[in-house]
Amino acid sequence: MSVTAEALGPVTWKDPKRHLWILSLTGLVLPFIGAAAALATGWDIFWFVTPIYVYGLIPLLDVWIGEDRSNPPEGAVPGLEADPYYRRLVIAHIPLQYVLIFAGAWALTSLDLSLLAKIGLVFSIGISSGGGINAAHELGHKKGRLQAWLARLALAPSGYGHFYVEHNRGHHVRVATFDDPASARYGENLYGFWIRTVSGSLKSAWNLERTRLQRKGLSAWSWRNQNFQGWILTVVLFAAVTGLFGWAVLPWLLVQMVIGFLLLETVNYIEHYGLLRQRDAEGKLERPRPEHSWNSNHIVSNLMLYQLQRHSDHHAHGARAYQALRHMEGAPQLPAGYATMIMLAGIPPLWRRVMDPKVRSHYRGDMTLANVQPGVSI
Repeated sequence: MSVTAEALGPVTWKDPKRHLWILSLTGLVLPFIGAAAALATGWDIFWFVTPIYVYGLIPLLDVWIGEDRSNPPEGAVPGLEADPYYRRLVIAHIPLQYVLIFAGAWALTSLDLSLLAKIGLVFSIGISSGGGINAAHELGHKKGRLQAWLARLALAPSGYGHFYVEHNRGHHVRVATFDDPASARYGENLYGFWIRTVSGSLKSAWNLERTRLQRKGLSAWSWRNQNFQGWILTVVLFAAVTGLFGWAVLPWLLVQMVIGFLLLETVNYIEHYGLLRQRDAEGKLERPRPEHSWNSNHIVSNLMLYQLQRHSDHHAHGARAYQALRHMEGAPQLPAGYATMIMLAGIPPLWRRVMDPKVRSHYRGDMTLANVQPGVSI
């Protein structure tokens, strides 16, 4: 793609990753490939192709291919963001995700699958639902009712319709503060964080919508509550799948839902662990800065996640499209991409051995500047 920005002078630039962004859809295609291989060979291991790819191959590829800290020229950004190709890739996630849900429900209820095969299939679907939240994250930051409803559709399989409200109007306001349910504290383990963030985000989303609707003279129980709009889509989806394939599929739908939203919350755990925005002498909170988000420039995992790992730029410019997000100097860097860090987070002693020294180093040993879990020794 060639871009010209008259205001900044002629800028001609081609996105070297343009055709690689389609890899973001890999996790939605692999379950079908794995299913075909499993049915052809009778080997249940192929039902686990997607999690093996996400948590096995991607970390290896991140190490092998490495990082990319280059940024598009600023003059190229307007044209880059206007290119519909990138938006269509995100939108394509939604129909593929729904096809996978219905195809998976058919396989679970119509094929003679072992328990191991069902676990592999549901885990794969759950990963796609977690990816759907990431697609919704990208769409939900854009203007327009169509983008908002597409975001809600992407959130429906994970049952996390309130994310649209809480993330945009809650997390982006309170990020890297003690009061933010989606910002992990130094010394807080993943499993305790799950409890705090799932309940806290739900409560925050409800309070945000209640306040908004009260200002309009409406009840929080109004159909205009955006949380309800998202949750209703989940109810409709699950009712449709259950109506077609029977009650036996409902427990599996719920399991993949939980896998999907816990995958999101694990990513939240990683993104701001131990980082804290400071207040001035008058108690005013500083604006989010690059040093308030953990970042990673690992190429492969960034291609899979719409560059979510360039998280500092996202918090600085929430509406900036994923293909234009920049590496920012001064942003603390993770030792690996998200796929690796998700596995690390699942083992709290190992996580703390790796990440706690990085938090201490980031604050040059002054842990009064960090976001610390109460009762944790610093």
